[in-house]
Amino acid sequence: MTLDVAQLCAQLIRFDTTNRGGGDCAGEREAAEHVAAILHDNGAPPTLLEPAPRRTNVLARIHGTDPSLPAVLVQSHLDVVPADSAEWSFDPFAGEIRDGFVHGRGAVDMKDMAAMTLAVIHRWHTEGRRPRRDVVLAFVADEEDQGAYGAHWLVEHHAAHFAGVEAAISESGAFSYDVDGVRLYPIGTAERGTSHMKLTATGRAGHGSRRNDQNAVTALVTSLARIAAFEHPVRLTPTVEAFLVGAGKALGVEVDLDDVDGTLTRLGPAAKLAENTVRCSATPTMLQAGYKVNVIPGTATAQLDVRTLPGTVDELAATIDSLLSPGVTREVLEDQPPVEAPVDTAWFTAMADALRDEDPAAAVVPYCLGGGTDAKAFSQLGIHCYGFSPLQLPVGFDYRAMAHGVDERVPVAGLEFGVRVLDRFLSS
Repeated sequence: MTLDVAQLCAQLIRFDTTNRGGGDCAGEREAAEHVAAILHDNGAPPTLLEPAPRRTNVLARIHGTDPSLPAVLVQSHLDVVPADSAEWSFDPFAGEIRDGFVHGRGAVDMKDMAAMTLAVIHRWHTEGRRPRRDVVLAFVADEEDQGAYGAHWLVEHHAAHFAGVEAAISESGAFSYDVDGVRLYPIGTAERGTSHMKLTATGRAGHGSRRNDQNAVTALVTSLARIAAFEHPVRLTPTVEAFLVGAGKALGVEVDLDDVDGTLTRLGPAAKLAENTVRCSATPTMLQAGYKVNVIPGTATAQLDVRTLPGTVDELAATIDSLLSPGVTREVLEDQPPVEAPVDTAWFTAMADALRDEDPAAAVVPYCLGGGTDAKAFSQLGIHCYGFSPLQLPVGFDYRAMAHGVDERVPVAGLEFGVRVLDRFLSS
């Protein structure tokens, strides 16, 4: 039986694997068992591992014909973020295939990659082919929270499964991005670090009608105003610099690395791929204070979503500290450092070649992800992690709005393109 990649993607979407965070997730076991059955039927015996009941991860290894070559890891997560069906024009978990698209939550984040991987494995099995190198497969839980039941747990407790792996591929890269007829294909070679911070202001509680120069709320909001207004300096990492140079060349745009903001302006729509990664950021996202309008509270708290670039972590923490008012303290709730893989490697070249084999007009560039993925876990094993989930997309299709967005969907033709590219890369 032939396994159609669109059908595979639709089947995975029909498993509601919503991850609400804090350990609250549905459906990961059922989705994992479905993946495991497909792997078993296609000559890739799976191993299922659970750090907690129903938080299921699937691992497998396909042995290559040349054991001297370093292995490659292909990793996907099976969980998805919540979807409010009242906001959608279709059922987020129906997995409909219509009008040339597969519709549903997870279509691009990232059940598409899981489906393309399974389609490649099926193709190898039916055609009696094996890759040259070992291909390690990981379909993991909990990426949409903190990875404590997924990639980070696997790295801490089951690192032996990834022995011999030199590079990994996963989400958020190698999708076509049309700029005035030029098709850029950004391959993720870096991602900003994530630090969630809590600010606590301590003052003197009192009556709201009385003067109080130790108002915790005032100290907190003054600090937040400084943080929000602070203009972070440009910090060009090797990945972002290579993106600017490569995109500029492909688009015929002047690139001045001493005037990054001007260069971004000249890049037009392509600037969206880099504008959030030329600087660090610290964004206030949560506030909590008080319990009655006429009472000045003794404490007030806020949370910051802080994103760091390689080499900037200590500098940014010191900057935030310098912006805090007296009586305001900072603590780190979660800290995942930035990661960066080299661009000048045979791995990147092979990815670019695989894309150009299917699309000779492809302009392949490295880029830095503004957010984060499970690369932060697997890179701890010394693995070079790349965002390589190839899709050729229709002009005007807003791919970047799909992940975590309403009416998420992926083009069937794009999935079929991705299977061919993955096959070429993984077979090389």
